[in-house]
Order: sequence, then C-alpha cells, then structure tokens
Amino acid sequence: MHPMLNIAVRAARQAGSLILRSLQHVEHLEITTKGRNDYVSDVDRLAEQEIISVIKKAYPEHAIVAEESGDSGANDTVWIIDPLDGTKNFLHGFPHYCVSIAVRIKGRVEHAVIFDPLRDELFTATRGAGAQLNDRRLRVSKRKELDHALIATGFPFKYPQHHEAYLAMFANVLPKVADIRRTGSAALDLAYVAAGRVDGYWEIGLEDWDLAAGLLLVEEAGGTVTDFTGRDQIFGKGNVIASGLVLHKHLHAAIHPFVNDSLK
Repeated sequence: MHPMLNIAVRAARQAGSLILRSLQHVEHLEITTKGRNDYVSDVDRLAEQEIISVIKKAYPEHAIVAEESGDSGANDTVWIIDPLDGTKNFLHGFPHYCVSIAVRIKGRVEHAVIFDPLRDELFTATRGAGAQLNDRRLRVSKRKELDHALIATGFPFKYPQHHEAYLAMFANVLPKVADIRRTGSAALDLAYVAAGRVDGYWEIGLEDWDLAAGLLLVEEAGGTVTDFTGRDQIFGKGNVIASGLVLHKHLHAAIHPFVNDSLK
C-alpha cells in the first residue's frame, strides 16, 4: 500500500471510530445550519479535526481542502476531506454514511479512501493499481443496457433552480431501468458503482469533497465518470454520471436531453 494511502486509511478509521462512539449521544449534539437544507454537527467537526491531525503529522507541508474548515496551505499535494458524508442520515439514525478522503497531486486524484464505519467496509484505490473493498479487487457492473439496471441518484435539494431539470431526468430514466435508489451519501453511491452494487449513478451540484475519492474508485474499478456533456469537467461543477463504459452512453443519453445551459 502506498504510504499516502496508508495514512488516508489510518485517518479514515480513526474518524470512523469517533463517529461510532458518537452514536450513543446523537440527541445531544450541537447542530448548525450552513445553508439551505445543509447541516453540520459536532461530529463532523471533530472527525475532520481527527483526520487533519493524522495527515499533518505525516505530511505537514501538504494542503487541505475540507468540508467544514475550508482550504489551508498551498502545495501540489492536496488532501480532499469529507469527514461525514451523509450527515442528515447520521443525525436521523439512518444507517448510511461514510468518511471520504482523496489525495490530489498536481490536479489529479491519485489515492482514495471511503470508509463505512457501520459495516466496516473500507474502499481504497491508487491510480494504476485498481480499487479494493477490504483488500478484495473491485469491478464495476458489466451490465450493458438500462433494462434491469439498478441506478443510484441524489436529489439537488440545495439547488431549487435545478429541480425542474432534475425531475425531467428522473422521469425519463425511471421507466427505462429496474429501479432507482437515493441513499443520501454521494461518496457511498460512487463506491457502490465501483463495487458493482449499483449499475450507474448521476447527481447534480456535488462539492469536490463529495466526489473526489469516489471518482477514482470508479475509474480504477474499470468504470467511466463524466459530467453531463460527456467530458471530465466535474470538479468545481459537481454534475456527474458514473457507470460501466457501455452502460454510460445509455445513461448519458437518457439524461442529456434535459441538460440546460446552467448544467453544461
């Protein structure tokens, strides 16, 4: 295991342990509203501090992009952190959330960890070395058609200006597939694409920390990840389609007619 990936795993596991301990007193947590339908708890902040502490001990010169504390440092190597992806799930006792950590070097994600502490599932990837779940090699689904496909998605609840376009996409995709899942954790959705648990995934308006680790997992598991125009302009916009190579063109074709100028 690459030394940076090893540090990311250590940090994710320590944050995961903190999250699990916090389950005993969720009702006493301090919760702050960051924006429309966007919340942060004490656990998010403490888990993020735990991750940053582990990283800084090993690589004090590296830069950090973290959901709760923002950007820090200037370096070619940037650690992109979501300490608790699925905060609303966590706060409601809905058992689906994770820790997500990615390492971007000179603009390209090279290492990724997504850790589900409830299931003790550790998804890891290093560019060129494949993707793993608890040391078992991952491959995306081989499904080639939307028929019988299980697709994951996320509602753009923070962006009402995109509701109409998204609902049109949803209405077009739904009758073409076996079913659609909305779990509330973009990072885990992408990890599940990499693991072949869902055949494809799309979402509007994600942040870099939501998707950085998951993108590398899907790519290293043999999948394809693009924006809504079929390009790789994902970071900074957050519009994503992920699936196996052949299925991707069909999922893209079902979504693309409803991609307006603001989503391109």
